[in-house]
Amino acid sequence: MRAQERSEKPVLVTGATGYVGGRLTPRLLSAGYRVRVIARSVSKVRCRPWGNHPNLEVFRADVLDRDSLVKAAQGCRAAYYLVHSMAPGKKDFAHADRIAAENMVIAAGKAKLERIIYLGGLGRETEDLSKHLRSRLETAHILQSGPTPTTFLRAAMILGAGSASFEILRYLVDRLPVMITPRWVRTPCQPIAISNVLRYLEGCLESPHVVGQTLDIGGPDVLTYEDLMRIYAEEAGLPRRWIIPVPVLTPRLSSYWLNLVTPVPVDLARPLAEGLRNAVVCEDFRIRQWIPQKLLSCREAIREALQKIQQAQVETCWTDAGWTAPPEWVQCGDAPYAGGTIRECAYRMRIPVAPKRIWEAVEHIGGAQGWFFGDTLWRLRGWIDRLAGGYGHMRGRRDPGRLYVGDTVDYWRVLELVPERRLLLLAEMKMPGEAVLDIRLTPVGSEESEVQVIARFLPRGLVGVVYWALLAPFHRRIFKGLLEGLAKSLGAAPSSGPQPFDARMPHACRLAA
Repeated sequence: MRAQERSEKPVLVTGATGYVGGRLTPRLLSAGYRVRVIARSVSKVRCRPWGNHPNLEVFRADVLDRDSLVKAAQGCRAAYYLVHSMAPGKKDFAHADRIAAENMVIAAGKAKLERIIYLGGLGRETEDLSKHLRSRLETAHILQSGPTPTTFLRAAMILGAGSASFEILRYLVDRLPVMITPRWVRTPCQPIAISNVLRYLEGCLESPHVVGQTLDIGGPDVLTYEDLMRIYAEEAGLPRRWIIPVPVLTPRLSSYWLNLVTPVPVDLARPLAEGLRNAVVCEDFRIRQWIPQKLLSCREAIREALQKIQQAQVETCWTDAGWTAPPEWVQCGDAPYAGGTIRECAYRMRIPVAPKRIWEAVEHIGGAQGWFFGDTLWRLRGWIDRLAGGYGHMRGRRDPGRLYVGDTVDYWRVLELVPERRLLLLAEMKMPGEAVLDIRLTPVGSEESEVQVIARFLPRGLVGVVYWALLAPFHRRIFKGLLEGLAKSLGAAPSSGPQPFDARMPHACRLAA
């Protein structure tokens, strides 16, 4: 396709901050396409390395909001549909997927798009098909029932640093030298490297052959999950793993097992575990002729993923998707009248260090770096969360040295990030309420700064009130210790504090101070 044609009308990308969309978007921009992305948080897009590219347009929209999606699609020539509603806390992701797909059909029809390109899952449509894979197929049927030709790419397991399936594989093999596994460990599958997926997706914009087609995409290997575990162990330089399949582990039990060993929470692990019982092998190879490329073997894909992790070059992660907008009470969290029940624990400290140097330390918080104080307590809280079916402490960070809006830090999500000024984190733990952790830096003169750590909690019912009261003594010690540990890591003695203070600001009913 000529460069002029690529720049005439933008290509709409839904799910641009997810695992696949977050890699496809910069690839399209580099190839010369004009790209329009939709997101519930514009700042989550803008803070990405490619977020201010001159050929990028960002629209605030949601696939579940038909009107906003219709407006976003106007003037585009094609659309990538890369969204999925399966996420922790979603009671009926299939219903949400159905609504979102119907909205996409209407938006594409009104915008008169040339084509939709949808990435879904492999699997034969039988009675035994898992709910997750059935929803993926239903989404394809809805998209293909509309007036816009829809290319449906069916993929099995995607191998790449940061993908949910690869992270499950990595944590299982890294942590368990002996594995008592369900029978699905011997189910055949045909994984594909993320780099090959991206080439197919990009190629679908250029190839006339794929328009309106349903096409299987997979790598050159058909293996079992047991084979993949052995290959991973060899590539990671680990001793041989002993794998013992047993018939008594149901999908529900498997999901709890995955929840305890891997970073994937039980609500997400369950549908994934159910899907592993279905054979996912390509039956149609036409796309290999229409969009030729070198397909990486599973061993090559695993080796490449491990190199990315070791070099801290993981562009996107499965945790990037599914982030929601800040709760309303957070936006007015500084106002004394906000909700009337917000609990608060706030400490501040002054140290003779410029904000820039303090920020470098703050931006490394969490993950392998830890929390400057009481890491055992932070991990204990994470394990309690895991036992309750939550994310726990194992998600860590995508990048050990750089944060973006929407990133995860252990069991927190970055809501706002203003370099050298503010880091606002939303708790994603299982708890009777909602909580944020606000770290603020304020210059005091040329070589001194005030650092504030403010924890706010909106309790849910009496249980939430009791929960906060019981943890209050621990919070006071932890947040005071966090500031002391931060000063120690910088080799500086506090000029004053840490000391508690009232962080309420009557005129600051907004997210950013």
